Amino acid sequence: MSATRLFVSFDFDNDQDLRDLLIGQAKNPDSPFEVADYSVREPETGDWEEKIRARIRLVSQVAVICGNHTDTATGVGAEVRIAREEERPYFLLAGRADGNNKKPTTALSTDSLYKWTWENLKQLIAGQR
Repeated sequence: MSATRLFVSFDFDNDQDLRDLLIGQAKNPDSPFEVADYSVREPETGDWEEKIRARIRLVSQVAVICGNHTDTATGVGAEVRIAREEERPYFLLAGRADGNNKKPTTALSTDSLYKWTWENLKQLIAGQR
């Protein structure tokens, strides 16, 4: 069985450490996923949304790492919106242990914020939401 291709959306200014942790987990021998691409630093001029859209089309799922400032990360908000438009399943991971994790502004009110554990991550990748 091949690994699920995962796009990682995260707040570039505040949560690169969390992205690095997720990439590390993708290297575990029993990992059910591989990281296919990363979030953009922030919306750029021109066709940045189309570039992200093209990247998201190439993956099976989108993992949204939520930290303390994700609600102000406009790039993350755009990526969540694009994932929905492209009908790619996404899930929100609570990145910080302090419990002050914020959802992106474009997340639905029904989107759950999941505790980030290795077992939860494997279940989320398997579609158990």
